[in-house]
Amino acid sequence: MRAVEGAEIDSGAVTGLDLMERAGEGVLSAIFEEWRELADAPQRATVLCGPGNNGGDGFVVARLLAKRGWQVTVILLGDPVRLSPDARTNHDRWCAAGGAVVAWQDVIAGAGHTRRADISASALVIDALFGTGLTRPLGAVHDALWQLFDLDSGPIRRLVALDIPSGLCADSGRVLGGNTDAVAKQQGRPPFALAAALTVTFHSMKLGHVLADGPACCGKVVVKDIGLPKPRHGHAAHVRRVTAPSAQDLHKACAHKYGHGHALVLTGGAGRTGAARLAARGALRIGAGLVTLGVPEAAQAEVAAQITAVMLTRIDTAAELAATLRDHRLNALCLGPGFGTTDDQAALVACALEQVRPTVLDADALTLLARFPALRELLHDGCVLTPHAGEFARLFPDIAQQLALPPESGPAFSKVDAVRAAAKHAGCVVLLKGPDTVIALPSGACQVNAAVYDQAAPWLATAGSGDVLAGFITGLLARGVSPLHAASVAAWLHMDCARRFGPGLIAEDLPDMLPKVMAGLGVQA
Repeated sequence: MRAVEGAEIDSGAVTGLDLMERAGEGVLSAIFEEWRELADAPQRATVLCGPGNNGGDGFVVARLLAKRGWQVTVILLGDPVRLSPDARTNHDRWCAAGGAVVAWQDVIAGAGHTRRADISASALVIDALFGTGLTRPLGAVHDALWQLFDLDSGPIRRLVALDIPSGLCADSGRVLGGNTDAVAKQQGRPPFALAAALTVTFHSMKLGHVLADGPACCGKVVVKDIGLPKPRHGHAAHVRRVTAPSAQDLHKACAHKYGHGHALVLTGGAGRTGAARLAARGALRIGAGLVTLGVPEAAQAEVAAQITAVMLTRIDTAAELAATLRDHRLNALCLGPGFGTTDDQAALVACALEQVRPTVLDADALTLLARFPALRELLHDGCVLTPHAGEFARLFPDIAQQLALPPESGPAFSKVDAVRAAAKHAGCVVLLKGPDTVIALPSGACQVNAAVYDQAAPWLATAGSGDVLAGFITGLLARGVSPLHAASVAAWLHMDCARRFGPGLIAEDLPDMLPKVMAGLGVQA
């Protein structure tokens, strides 16, 4: 964001003051869209301004609110003479228009009880303290805000954050400093970041809005255009947000079923085949031309009684798997759901990886990778690893430990950083599941599928949903989709199936929702 702004300013296309004015206008627009009752009923507002450009945006908001008849109290953290040039200009404009600036230390020290009463009575509070540039915890600032707004009695009423809530790392979505104080934890105090009802950001969303603590702190996020050029996604290390796939992404015209690929999903033994059957159904629903379950002899009757369109073949040993894979029309593999973690299953994983075909490794297969380091040496760039947080920690303990450390400064180590490092280490695509699913290539190319805000799908927290996701990815791999694209498209479809189904979802519902979701995207076949 700083680079885009800097390039536009350096080119002469816009000034920093222009951008601040547009940002302030965007904030007012977002506020009155969110709370229509405030548009024609001026009330009292408090604007908290910090020492940087975020504070400059706050002065613009204060001035625009005052022009609409609002009674505005501006509290400045810092010395006016040390403000950034553009922020200082807007500070002076506010003062020239008759606005007063209250020193932060005076309010905290309790000088002027009327001011505290005004603050408590505010219908609107603007957080323009730190924004995206914050690199250290709020510390004493947080403690002062806690007392000022009596946060023990509840959150600040209609708190609007400019760009991102103060205290939250814009690069990682993590609260800087965390909440490591034992007394604070015992009292149930939240992390050291302001919790907004509305966050107004500019140009585009930031990683911090969708990762980790971001959604919990940001409330509702509104993006306002301030006239900057749209981002270009050509850089290999760029991070993109996963969006709805197009019909072209999902449709490959081909008349023959083998043209849509043939996926092989290996099951566990008797009583443990349900997960693989869910994956197989997901692969078939998403468009694989054929799907076969590789089943141990002891589970053949169990599986045969449960399947129709999915086929079955007996596979007990690595030798039998190797024989099956002599058929090169079997062009995508899925191992792990309900699979088992014995030496025999490890041999099956080794055999599959030695074939160097597109392969999804999930659940028990990931446990085997963690237990048998030699298996990791067989990973190749056609693999997709799909761990949840616990499996990720077993596979990549050093990376997971770094992610678990409380962030003491920013930019903090993020889930994006962790998955990029894991993908580079493994040499293949890694998809780390969660509401903020992150998918990365060894090159650093990365995508975030954020099931948050209006895309939230809490019903995905149900047994077997991850098995269906593995099947979706496998089916797309069978159709010839690249590993990164297969993982990102599958993650979005998986989320949207759950979101459209709603409460009461069980894993079996996900594949059966897929035709409706795909029809909505314009996919005809």
